[in-house]
Amino acid sequence: MLVVHTKEELAEQIAEWRHSGDHVALVPTMGNLHAGHVSLVELAREHAERVVVTIFVNPTQFGEGEDFDTYPRTLERDKRRLKSTPADLIFAPDVETVYPFGVEAATVVSVPGLTEEFCGAKRPGHFDGVTSVVARLFAIVQPDVAIFGQKDYQQQLVIRHMTADLSIPVQIITGETVRADDGLALSSRNSYLSDEEREIAPQLHGALEFIGRELQNGKRNYEDLESSAIVRLNAAGFAAEYVSIRRAENLEIPDRDCDELVVLAAARLGPARLIDNIVVTI
Repeated sequence: MLVVHTKEELAEQIAEWRHSGDHVALVPTMGNLHAGHVSLVELAREHAERVVVTIFVNPTQFGEGEDFDTYPRTLERDKRRLKSTPADLIFAPDVETVYPFGVEAATVVSVPGLTEEFCGAKRPGHFDGVTSVVARLFAIVQPDVAIFGQKDYQQQLVIRHMTADLSIPVQIITGETVRADDGLALSSRNSYLSDEEREIAPQLHGALEFIGRELQNGKRNYEDLESSAIVRLNAAGFAAEYVSIRRAENLEIPDRDCDELVVLAAARLGPARLIDNIVVTI
């Protein structure tokens, strides 16, 4: 497995693969890798002969007072973890490589509508940072396929919209959320939880599962289900930001006949902000 840090090194290797007729899959990450990331790498290999994993803590998707400075940077450990996966290359650029004119002068790619609720409302500017860096990585790597996780459900919809709207020739594939045995969605930020908070954390997924069962049983009182879940989470020790039932395809408010729903939630627990979702097919 190769590790490169510059666009020139990356382009040289990808050109060699292209000359051999290989397709390239991209798995963008911010590092501090866990089993969920590994599953995305394995999914990537199913769709391409070569897999590039990017490790880059993107400053433009962090807001004021967020954890950019303290976000775990674990490149050496990540290299060791990826050695046993189908990854062919790690691209670990510095900020100047990704933003050659500086962060403050960087071109911004912005998706309206989809980014204005939920994590977009709670983290102003976050999705502009995400779409801007993903567009840059697409331009640098020029993959055939890119893999994103379902845990960041809103994010993958935003990236799909951006890719289609800009006619970027990259196929977007979403990998299933990987969970711990107790149901907690794996996340790099789970390491912020204390032992006591870690015991509470799976109740976020439990609240979503409860709503899912109620929907499958014919309940359509969406606002009541959302409100009761928020009360339940706050009582357990979370500070719930939102719980919402939406159309899975576009996050629009569903009518009672909608048969493909997503239940989204975000809540703070101690220093960690946890997000999760489940898709419910009626």
